[in-house]
Amino acid sequence: MDYQFFQDITGAISAKFSMDHEAIGYWLNEEVKNNLSLLDAIEENYEKIKGSEKQWELIGHEYTLLLDDEEVMIRANQLSFETEGLEEGMSYYDNESVAFCGIDDFLLMLKDYRIFVIENR
Repeated sequence: MDYQFFQDITGAISAKFSMDHEAIGYWLNEEVKNNLSLLDAIEENYEKIKGSEKQWELIGHEYTLLLDDEEVMIRANQLSFETEGLEEGMSYYDNESVAFCGIDDFLLMLKDYRIFVIENR
């Protein structure tokens, strides 16, 4: 998972992620918006479910975060596709709507994001 954090001329911090993980960047930009207390809540809730079969879900305005002991899924709340009408070999482009990654990579990315936000306030 490749990503980049940057600050525009207005001072707003944004994230951009590689293909297959674009939804994570959109989630950071739309739901987190530099809110470090939200990152604290995510990390605290992960610690509560770590080593168990439980899941934790954070429903936002545009995106939902779902994490378990091994994996993270971020998906757009409006995600719903009707696939019956597609021709054979065709599929929807949904990289901006859903992304999966391992929990360790996700937590490392959150740490990097936190550092970037603190350094650029």
